Amino acid sequence: MRRTQEVETSKQRVRAELETLIAELSAADRLPPVRELIQRYRASPVTVSAVIADLAQEGRVYTRPGAGTFVAAPPLPARGLDLDWQTVTLSSRPAHAAEVYDLFQRPGAEEIPFGNGYLDETLQPTVLISRALKRAGSRPDLWGRTPPEGLEALRTWFASQLGQEYRASDVLIFPGGQVALTTLLRSLLQPGAPLLVESPTYFGILAAARAAGVEALPVPADQQGIRPELLRKAFQETRAKLLYLQPLHSNPTGAVLAEERRAAVLEAATEADAFIIEDDYARELTFEGVAPPPLALRDPGRVLYLRSLTKLTAPGLRVAGLSGRGPVMTRLKQARTVESFFMSAALQETALQLVTSQEWPRHLRTLRTALQTRRDALVAALQDWPEVQLSQLPRGGYNAWLRFPDVLPNQELVEAARKRGVQLSAGAPFFAGEASGNFVRLSYASVGPQLIQEGISRLQAAVQEL
Repeated sequence: MRRTQEVETSKQRVRAELETLIAELSAADRLPPVRELIQRYRASPVTVSAVIADLAQEGRVYTRPGAGTFVAAPPLPARGLDLDWQTVTLSSRPAHAAEVYDLFQRPGAEEIPFGNGYLDETLQPTVLISRALKRAGSRPDLWGRTPPEGLEALRTWFASQLGQEYRASDVLIFPGGQVALTTLLRSLLQPGAPLLVESPTYFGILAAARAAGVEALPVPADQQGIRPELLRKAFQETRAKLLYLQPLHSNPTGAVLAEERRAAVLEAATEADAFIIEDDYARELTFEGVAPPPLALRDPGRVLYLRSLTKLTAPGLRVAGLSGRGPVMTRLKQARTVESFFMSAALQETALQLVTSQEWPRHLRTLRTALQTRRDALVAALQDWPEVQLSQLPRGGYNAWLRFPDVLPNQELVEAARKRGVQLSAGAPFFAGEASGNFVRLSYASVGPQLIQEGISRLQAAVQEL
């Protein structure tokens, strides 16, 4: 104890001496060498070095390896900034919705994250990803330049997921599905052009449309997916040339486009000479039966098929493949090149090593089972809450779409839940137009079975307070 006090006293004395010396010098003046300071202040090398390190951390001095320690310039005095001019300059409509940004904030330690649209840590294949990263790291050219369209081996893998209809040359690799969607809208549509979306739809496409200056127009959907007769009418009235769809386990509703509607949807797009973006984010997450084939297999030239690995792995593994045919892919490849030249080979190679490993099929089976267990736990927890309606039983994917009584304001409901430690996704951001009811999306991918019942109980308590 006495020794510790002596060390602290010595540091305080040396610091006081050095502060006096610094005050006598000018900015960029060099301090005496450490050896001289040791002799001058009769202190140990450890004490002098510790004081200099503290002063450097505070910004009082800085060091140059091999040159010595120098006096830092004093910080500029704080002054008030008049930033009101920015309000005038930014007077146009905001390009991004604040609620989208809020959804990606990390929930609190005690918060139940029903609003988080990603797998929680217990479901992420972190061990497999680490092994894949280690194997990828053995490549000598890992940090070199890669083709703008992506590694050929990875493009071959994405093409193989569609069978023999597609080749590696039909695929572009993107750093995540959201980047691919943004590139698609900016490349295929002029500002102000219409984009047809099912209603409700994935909020990410609405955010991308807003940022690109594109007008997203809703087409009603029900438990069997988008309604073809209304889609045809929307094409005729808007002359839209692009339709965004999630035909399988749609986010947020979980709807699957019925088999009898698939041909009609393609016919409507054909009559309009329009492209279809097929966002197939959850194909491997079908709980029961066999998922219907992608629309891309029925019309490879019309359908731009997007498939991401992020939802199957972890938020940080942002790798997606976009498949298509014809001149549109040339345009998209050029746009992809302009945006970032090329994508990190390290991330691509890690993804390739992961999806071609022997453990990958086992991970997908385990993931499906875990998500189905969570879905069942959520459905069971909702059975004693008749005022809240589950729009349909999710047959795959991540999400449950709940309708609350219309007398409960949507945003107030979300805020009340947050005060109770429950994070939700408000329903309003999933609609391109007016919401058709008071909805909330719950993601069971980010909440374990043991917390689902607790989360619903807290949510019930929040509703009772409104």
